[in-house]
Amino acid sequence: MKKHWWNESVVYQVYWRSFYDSNGDGYGDLRGVIEKLDYIKTLGVDVIWLNPFYVSPDKDNGYDISDYYEIMPKAGKMEDFLELMEETKKRNLKVIMDLVVNHTSNEHPWFLESKASKDNPKRDWYIWRDGKDGNPPNNWRSYFCPSAWEYDKNTEQYYFHSFAVEQPDLNWENQEVREAIYKMMHFWLQKGISGFRLDAIALLAKPAGYPNVKKPEDIRYLTNNPGVHEFLQEMNKKVFAHYDALTVGEVAFVSPEEGLLYVEESRKELDTLFHFEVCDEMPTWDLKRFKAIQKRWYEGLWGKGWNSQFLNNHDHTRLVTRYGNDKEYRVASAKLFATMLHTLPGIPYIYQGEELGMTGVKFPSIKDYNDIAMINKYQELTEKGMNPSEALASLQPLSRDNSRTPMHWDMTRNGGFTTGEPWINMNPNYQEINVANELENLDSIFYYYQQLIAWRKKFPVFIYGDYKQIAEEEESIYAYMRTYKGEKLVFVGNFSEKKVTLQSEECINLSYNHLLMSNYSSEDKLQTVSMEPYESRLYLVRN
Repeated sequence: MKKHWWNESVVYQVYWRSFYDSNGDGYGDLRGVIEKLDYIKTLGVDVIWLNPFYVSPDKDNGYDISDYYEIMPKAGKMEDFLELMEETKKRNLKVIMDLVVNHTSNEHPWFLESKASKDNPKRDWYIWRDGKDGNPPNNWRSYFCPSAWEYDKNTEQYYFHSFAVEQPDLNWENQEVREAIYKMMHFWLQKGISGFRLDAIALLAKPAGYPNVKKPEDIRYLTNNPGVHEFLQEMNKKVFAHYDALTVGEVAFVSPEEGLLYVEESRKELDTLFHFEVCDEMPTWDLKRFKAIQKRWYEGLWGKGWNSQFLNNHDHTRLVTRYGNDKEYRVASAKLFATMLHTLPGIPYIYQGEELGMTGVKFPSIKDYNDIAMINKYQELTEKGMNPSEALASLQPLSRDNSRTPMHWDMTRNGGFTTGEPWINMNPNYQEINVANELENLDSIFYYYQQLIAWRKKFPVFIYGDYKQIAEEEESIYAYMRTYKGEKLVFVGNFSEKKVTLQSEECINLSYNHLLMSNYSSEDKLQTVSMEPYESRLYLVRN
């Protein structure tokens, strides 16, 4: 495979509305990102991924776009964006923008025209169908609602929405729609961004004929349909091929074989993808399952396409709460997962606050939550008769708001995030877990991430090494070896709350002299045959 600049990059995701508020209105903003660029640079990352900041009614936190060309007032102005581009360039940082082209807001001028009348020139820019016997056109459900269809009294037809009612899907079969999207993509790339994270990109093509399905609740039928690859190849030819940009697609419900169709270099579609076999389909930590997932995706993609590695983001609960131990082993488990994340094949993505070991939340009332998917699901469950407290408890662990609480900068009010009232409640542990504390402690999670990123830049085996699982018979241990041009990197991690005695000869024979880093510092805890709870070790052997 050809080498690209992004192969060696580490990406830092900035959910700007929760990052840093520069003007006291309770929302983070682009100026807040500018003010914290030195912090991001100190961590050592290469690329900043910014969540959507286009004009939006904000029903789904910016993923419902009503103007692709302007900046949401909460985020700032175009001048702020241009300054951000200048300041990132000074620091040798690149920026990729989150972009939603599967759907728009129902307040987008395109949709307002589309729904104005059946003969409007933009009617076919969205997906309209007649109902059947007073019911929606079919029995599909959306990601956020019991039905994927919403009735419009004015034109007496239903429009299709894969997500919320306020997010009507664009009709990608319409060439005018595609050309309008490509024109907009050029607009942003010409302003100096270095690529896109493409939201819900595998949903562009819809199942032919819109038939009823046997299991409406299994929404896999919405994604990865015939025609999606033709759309992406056209998008690449008309847009991406003209820039040295990184494109990462959000591609749910795909196998490695299907995933390869999106990212195999010769197919000229996307550079890399997010699959969700871990974050969507593995609700709690399952080491055996995780090992199998990594093995299959390595075998499916290696040498042909590039993978991404992430364990949390704005849609998924913080990893130390969901997969680690956010109490007595918060620091150890955060470092363990970091070591693994940065040594697996693929581009590592860090979600803001992950480098501090920030945790998830459990707000006491549904009124404290902002997540539209959770609120809709809560309403659906309670309307079906579930006790409200039970419904809340069932939805709290995986609520998207777990990761959307504001960044903790220091111990002052609201964690230094804002001088006003934050748009969503703070995690109450901000006085303990914050940037100021992390930067004062040389043994902190932050500095551990910084060191991992530095090693990754120094030793090519982190990036280009092949991958072989070892010690597969160990139940609580995950171990693998990566080799490249005379370098051998070995990761060994204990993913349990118990001390584990190693049985594998491959692990026992590793030399302490080759230890590159560990999350347990004292030598007496680094005996080769036993590992402490959530202990990780990284060995490097160079010929």
